[in-house]
Amino acid sequence: MKFLGYRRPDGRVGIRNHILILPTCACASETCRVVASQLPQAVNIVTQDGCGEVRGNEKITQSVLTGFAANPNVYATVLIGLGCESNSITAMEDIIRAKTNKPLHTLVIQNEGGTVKTINKAVEIAQGLVQDASRCQREEFDISELMLGIECGGSDTTSGLGSNPVVGNTSDRLVDFGGTSMMSETTEFIGAEHLLARRGATQEISNKIIDICSQLESHIFAAGQDLRTGQPTPGNMDGGLSTIEEKSLGCIYKGGTRPIVEVLDYAEAPTKKGAVIMDTPGYDIASVSAMIAGGCQVVIFTTGRGTPTGHAIAPVIKVTANKETYRMMNDNMDMDLSAVISGEKTISQMGEEVLEEIVEVSNGKITKAEAFGFSDIAINRICKYI
Repeated sequence: MKFLGYRRPDGRVGIRNHILILPTCACASETCRVVASQLPQAVNIVTQDGCGEVRGNEKITQSVLTGFAANPNVYATVLIGLGCESNSITAMEDIIRAKTNKPLHTLVIQNEGGTVKTINKAVEIAQGLVQDASRCQREEFDISELMLGIECGGSDTTSGLGSNPVVGNTSDRLVDFGGTSMMSETTEFIGAEHLLARRGATQEISNKIIDICSQLESHIFAAGQDLRTGQPTPGNMDGGLSTIEEKSLGCIYKGGTRPIVEVLDYAEAPTKKGAVIMDTPGYDIASVSAMIAGGCQVVIFTTGRGTPTGHAIAPVIKVTANKETYRMMNDNMDMDLSAVISGEKTISQMGEEVLEEIVEVSNGKITKAEAFGFSDIAINRICKYI
């Protein structure tokens, strides 16, 4: 199976050809937004982080923001800092250059003499990068070059019965083709982690799956909180889910059945191909952001209740097996998987259709969230989202 993409100087393959206008901190976010608004081919990231953080949070911020720059969907990056932030432009530049050899330009607002001068200079730089990027031609690549992020949100009973098993089938197909499938949301493994751990390719990996779940529960407990007060959410319960265990049993379906070859830290890039897990919170946007920072070129997002979530760098394909949700939120949903619930199609048939849709999106088809220009970003903190 093949798709059309862009080979990057670092060897990875992108399915989009973005110029990224990236802030080092919240104080540069609005400047980056204005720069990107001047060029249709540019995208920007809005962050509320990057300064006044404890060291642990600063490292997480750096991992995510530099991971965005390294994502293969990005042709080049214009990095803009304020000049006095703790997450300095020098530190960010060093980390980005260690991750990728793609084009990178830096500007500091205080050094340039303010917002207007910085914007003018950044637009001039980005305009040249847009011209350079326009010379890139899509080439044919094997589907083994794809890294798929898998997310679920706004789950209901149709998630565990329909959309998650379908996407699990898609995940298995991609892994069998030699690609990478990344499942996240540690919060939503809890209660079913012993079943997920059976898929570990080694005992060490199985143990790590159990460990990330127990560490999360201990972390929340140490803060005087109970994980179960936030899970399941009110929307989950309205949709028919009664306990965190029930939600988790449905959640882990979306990762398929193939052996798990690696368990990654938040926003960490995989070193192996196959089925992998990233340790993220259950908060959808923080989870999707981390998987894209880890290198996923495309994300499949299952939902029962519906969600508009999108991302500036990677397309997010929203699928639901709830026919009413697809009807009511048609401007957000990319695929209707309810034929599995009605018995008109099998999980395997629909899993193949989802993979075909992923290939179409990889070839350039725009998702609903991309058409809106949605860019949902959140970065996990030491006091974790759940």
